[in-house]
Amino acid sequence: MLQASIQKHQLIFKEPGGTSRGVLTTKKSCYIRVWDSESPSVCGIGECSVLPNLSPDDSPELDEKLAWCCENINRLHNSFHSVLHNLPAIRFALEMAFIDLKNGGCQILFPSDFTDGKWGIPINGLIWMGKPDEMNRRISEKLEAGFNCLKLKIGVLNFDDEYAILTRLRNRFSSEALEIRVDANGAFLPDKVPALLDKLAQLKIHSIEQPIRAGQWEVMQRLCQQTPVPIALDEELISINNIKLREEMLAFVRPQYIILKPSLTGGFQSSEEWIAIAQNNNCKWWITSALEGNIGLNAIAQWTATFGVNMPQGLGTGQVFANNTESHLEIRNGFLYHLSKQ
Repeated sequence: MLQASIQKHQLIFKEPGGTSRGVLTTKKSCYIRVWDSESPSVCGIGECSVLPNLSPDDSPELDEKLAWCCENINRLHNSFHSVLHNLPAIRFALEMAFIDLKNGGCQILFPSDFTDGKWGIPINGLIWMGKPDEMNRRISEKLEAGFNCLKLKIGVLNFDDEYAILTRLRNRFSSEALEIRVDANGAFLPDKVPALLDKLAQLKIHSIEQPIRAGQWEVMQRLCQQTPVPIALDEELISINNIKLREEMLAFVRPQYIILKPSLTGGFQSSEEWIAIAQNNNCKWWITSALEGNIGLNAIAQWTATFGVNMPQGLGTGQVFANNTESHLEIRNGFLYHLSKQ
């Protein structure tokens, strides 16, 4: 007989995290612990990570829903993906906890050369939005740390100021020496985007994530068809849970990339469904964390490693938080490594 409990944890940012949806100073995470009543010392743990104003799970009823999951954990063991289809963060937490429990509760969900510390995942360095001098400082820190791929959040400052930062960066490093990605989080108006894309193309930007808000399929299709800069869908994937609707959206919009965030796309199995559909549509993909704490990030990194990726992924070590849990990950010269227990 399975049992479960919830532990809440409010993560605190070391520095405010600026996005086009506002500035974050804290973020709520909840840890679901699952164990068998006959072996209570072996416990699987999963992280329910919720982003304000973005996660479908973000609601006043979240605590009540998590409590219901604990009360019905045996029923959910084999049916949580269908029963909780519209709650991706909770699905991800349960999937993580069940896999961890099955593997002995040691937080090694996907054993590989990565978890043995023999191989590292290439990752991008994330530059949060902020004042120009703050962003320039963060860029310098990432470059000094050995990153050759940077992702900059754009869409909050005046675009001319953001473009000036990107221009200075490209003037210092060629596209062969430094890959630059930008993430708009849906900040721009559709009629403004073509001109912005033309300017970004002059800087040989690798890709832009979600230039317009989600749900505008016809507009996004036209942009993806004509863009001089590859477009990656991010928020567009959230809340599309039906496989037929997923297939319809990707076949119609035909983006150059999609971005998988397990806390927002419903976990590993659900994200793998997205990957299969993308591949059928000649669409590339990469995996990104979504401000999970170290428990969720550790699981996402292990899963990512199973694909043997060679392009930079959007992962980190939870360094943005002042009160994170213990990390099993470290970054060396733009690669993410797991700290082997051997």
